[in-house]
Amino acid sequence: MTADEVTSRERMAIAMRLREPDRVPVMCQLSLGHYFLNAGLDPIDIWHGTPEFGEALIRLQNRYGFDGALVNLPGRDPNWRSYIKKREQVGADVQVTWKNDFVTIVPPDDNPHVYRPDGTLSRVRFEDVDPERLFYIEPHDLSGVTYPYSWGFEDEPAEPGPGFFPPWTFDTVRWLVDHAGPISIHAEVFSPFSQFMELVGYEAGLLALVMDPVKVNACLDRLTDGAIVLARGQLAAGADAVLISSAFVGAPFISRKHYEAFELPYERKLISGIKPEFDVPVYVHTCGAIGDRLDLMMATGIDGIDTLDPPPLGTVDLADARRVTKGRVFLKGNLDPVNELLAGTEESVLEAARQRIAVAAESGGYILSTACSVAPPTSPANILRLREAVELYGRYR
Repeated sequence: MTADEVTSRERMAIAMRLREPDRVPVMCQLSLGHYFLNAGLDPIDIWHGTPEFGEALIRLQNRYGFDGALVNLPGRDPNWRSYIKKREQVGADVQVTWKNDFVTIVPPDDNPHVYRPDGTLSRVRFEDVDPERLFYIEPHDLSGVTYPYSWGFEDEPAEPGPGFFPPWTFDTVRWLVDHAGPISIHAEVFSPFSQFMELVGYEAGLLALVMDPVKVNACLDRLTDGAIVLARGQLAAGADAVLISSAFVGAPFISRKHYEAFELPYERKLISGIKPEFDVPVYVHTCGAIGDRLDLMMATGIDGIDTLDPPPLGTVDLADARRVTKGRVFLKGNLDPVNELLAGTEESVLEAARQRIAVAAESGGYILSTACSVAPPTSPANILRLREAVELYGRYR
C-alpha cells in the first residue's frame, strides 16, 4: 500500500461522514447460515466460539472484498465446550444437549435455536416481567433468552448495571482488531424494541403495545440502559461503528404512531448515551417497509440508515430516499437480497449494483450493500460482483 492509498477502514469512515472516498465502499451483512455454508468451519464452532466466529468473518470479508465486517454475535464464554453433555446428528441438523438439559438445534444453513428441557423456546409471559429487573436481552446467548437474565448456563442472574456484561462479551471485537487488518469493524446492539419482542414473543409483545403501553415503555426504558452499556463496551474494545438492529419497526409491523411512541424516544436515548463518549457513526438496521418513516428514523439522531428494502420486499425507492434524507445521513443497502442477489445472474447483479451506484453515489454517503442479510444459499460468484461493481462504477476519482 502506498502513502496515497485509502484503507478499507478509512474508506468506510469517509463515506459514513457523508464525504467522497476514493470509491464507493461495499459491505454486506451476511446471514449466519451463509457463514455456516461458506466459511469452511464447523457451524457449532462458529456459533459458540469467539475465535471461530472471528475467523469466519475475516475469511468471507477477504473472499468478497468487503470494506468492513459486522460483529452480529457477542463474544462467547471461552469455556462453553465444558457445558456440553452430548452432541449428535439428527437428520441434517446437529443437536447439542447441555448439562442443564437445554438443547440447541444447529441447522447447516440457519440460526440455531435453544430449547428448554420441556421442548419449548425461551419466552417469558409479559405479565410476569418486572421492568426493574430488566437491563439487556441477548437473543443469541448460549442459553437463549432467560429471565431474570443470566449468561450462558450460569445459575446466578446478572445484576443490572455496569457489571452486567461478562468481559468476554467484547472478545470478538478485540479479536478482529488484532487479526482483521485495516477494515471497518461494526458492533451490533439490539434496539430496546427488538429486545422486548425477543423477551415476550412477537404476538404477545404487539398486544402489550395496546393493552399496557405504560409497562411497555417502562421495559423499553430499562432495556435502553443496557444497550448503552453494551455499545460503549464494544466501542471501548475497538469497534469503529455501532449498528442498532431494530428489524421489526417498519410498516405494516407497527404504525408511524407506534414508532413515535415505542421506538423513536428509546433509540434517541440510546444514541445520546453513546455519542458524548464516542464520536463514531451509529446507524440503524430496519427491514421491510420504511419508506413512510425515514423522517422519524432521522429524528432519532442516527448517522445512517441500513437496508432500504426496495419493492417487493419493502417500499424504498433509492432516489426518493436520497431526496428525503438530503445528505443528512449515510445510506447503506437497497439491493434486493432475494430477487436480485439470490435469484440473479452474475450479469444482472452487476447491473443492479451499477444502478444503485448511479443513483446514490454522488457526493458520497453511500455504501453498496444488500438491503437485508445475504441469504444462506446465495452464490458467492454473485456476491463477488458487488466488489467488481464499485471498482468499475463507483470511483470518485
